[in-house]
Amino acid sequence: MTLDDLAALIAARKNADPASSWTAQLLAKGPEKCAEKFGEEAIEAIIEAVKGDREKLTSEAADVLYHLLVMLTARDVTLAEVVAELARRQGTSGIAEKSARPS
Repeated sequence: MTLDDLAALIAARKNADPASSWTAQLLAKGPEKCAEKFGEEAIEAIIEAVKGDREKLTSEAADVLYHLLVMLTARDVTLAEVVAELARRQGTSGIAEKSARPS
């Protein structure tokens, strides 16, 4: 499954019956809960990265990507928009990009 496939599946579940899937249940709880869950998963991935456990980090990273897409979907931000933003930044030094951001 690609990230595009996963994003499409999550988007399809946005208006589904919450009894039908975990994704629909999570989305029904609102953007704040989706953001909270993303944060929890990110922390778990950080812990595994620090520990150096590749297998657990891989698993947690998959959870992070899933929950990032759920959080984006909850706020009607598409993966395509995120990819377009990455493309816009391509070829720009990270230092230059950060210094150009409004404070």
